[in-house]
Amino acid sequence: MRKFDGKSVYKGIAVGPVAVLSQKEEQVRRSRIAHPEAELARVREAVGTAQEQLQALYEKAVAQVGEASAAIFEVHQMMLEDDDYLDAIYGMIRTELVNAEYAVAVTGDNFSEMFSGMEDDYMKARAADVKDISNRLIQCLGGQEGKALTLREPSIIVADDLSPSETVQMDKTKILAIVTVHGSANSHTSILARMMNIPALIGVALDLDEITSGTDAVVDGTLGEFILAPDDAVRAQARQRLDEELEKRRLLQELKGKDNCTQSGRKLNVFANIGSVGDVGYVLENDAGGIGLFRSEFLYLGRDDFPTEEEQLQAYRQVLQMMGEKKVIIRTLDIGADKQADYFHLEKEENPALGYRAIRICLKQPDIFRTQLRALFRASVHGSLAIMYPMIISTEEVRRIFEIVEEVKAQLREADVPFGDPEQGIMIETPAAVMMSDELAQMVDFFSVGTNDLTQYTLAIDRQNARLDDFYNPHHEAVLRMIQMVVDSAHRHGKWAGICGELGADLELTETFVKMGVDELSVSPSMVLPIRKRIRELA
Repeated sequence: MRKFDGKSVYKGIAVGPVAVLSQKEEQVRRSRIAHPEAELARVREAVGTAQEQLQALYEKAVAQVGEASAAIFEVHQMMLEDDDYLDAIYGMIRTELVNAEYAVAVTGDNFSEMFSGMEDDYMKARAADVKDISNRLIQCLGGQEGKALTLREPSIIVADDLSPSETVQMDKTKILAIVTVHGSANSHTSILARMMNIPALIGVALDLDEITSGTDAVVDGTLGEFILAPDDAVRAQARQRLDEELEKRRLLQELKGKDNCTQSGRKLNVFANIGSVGDVGYVLENDAGGIGLFRSEFLYLGRDDFPTEEEQLQAYRQVLQMMGEKKVIIRTLDIGADKQADYFHLEKEENPALGYRAIRICLKQPDIFRTQLRALFRASVHGSLAIMYPMIISTEEVRRIFEIVEEVKAQLREADVPFGDPEQGIMIETPAAVMMSDELAQMVDFFSVGTNDLTQYTLAIDRQNARLDDFYNPHHEAVLRMIQMVVDSAHRHGKWAGICGELGADLELTETFVKMGVDELSVSPSMVLPIRKRIRELA
């Protein structure tokens, strides 16, 4: 029996045989060519084939994990069209007279190394994406189809790393868990594992050549342990915990249709956070009371131009119609920082989290804002819509927002276009908004605390910097006092206050939030029933 430690990206426990995914890269031979134009034509044809494969993967991923998580394959399609990447391949073929396969392999290595050397953890994770598309191109140049691991029985996948393509192509019903030597918690494979509810560990120091497929193993996503060839006692203990976990899931399903009430009758709304229309199924499946955060920026990502008013209207209307009478809170555009779209032409910033983003873009480029607002107000007649504005720091911003809103309403009236009267609230994500919350509560209909950014700005810690994990404390007393201050300000003026950041799903804090008087918790769909269970246990 051997035990290895790793970093958990999705909790849970799995017991079963391992399936080792060998990823030994075939050596790409360098050949001198006489006709570079013929090689360039081969690359262009391979790019076209790769695009078709990625589109098929996107459609499969949408069905499995929703549009937001499937967007990685749209990103891969965009990367295949990147001028810098393609120009590097074409230039190498022309100047060094080398075969297409070699030019793609070297370019992929160079770009991957460039991303790996960046300080930002998100950008580091893109190194695997570049390798993925380069390997796909090389396969297409050789006339090969993308290979998928075929599992004969439910297994624990063990690999050096996994590309998003490999993860999606596997038969989900036969994946017990995923264990990789490398990888990042921000990688799209990790995101896909979380969306598919598969226990997963990364950073496990394994020598894959020493592991034989079929060997029994245990993956403990809670403790971050991978146990190879467990003895009878460990195996029995793991199976007992697995049975307990399955029973908990079964009992959670019995909570569907029940209220989120403490034993003394205090009720909270438990809503869900989503990133696309495709995620609404998860909301309904987990019996959320509504949608507390619809991240509208995903309508802007993975494309070459701004979504039109009609495109946005269709998406918002579809969500509202699917949710029926349940409330849907749509956050206006929050692009910038770690969410970039080339056609916005945003300049590189030293501190993007503190830079030109979210409501600042909307107020500086009001035409973009007006288009979204028109779509939102037109959609509001199709359900219970509320609109939420992000990254607010002042009453002046709110006044300017409402001026633009009135302009949009006037345009719609003049065009005789029907619209509703949705609630309008703001996200509390900055210490400035907390300190101004009493004045802001008199202007808006509700508050929703974005604890991810609020914690980051309050503690002056970049939440994506892994080196600062030991200092990042979302339970910091300063953060909790700020939430209490926001709730008190809202209630003082007859408004409600919720939490839509990651902290809302922290079961250790549920009782604290109830005592604070928080009115709503909006969490990932999979956390709705666990939060309901915790609330119902409180006296």
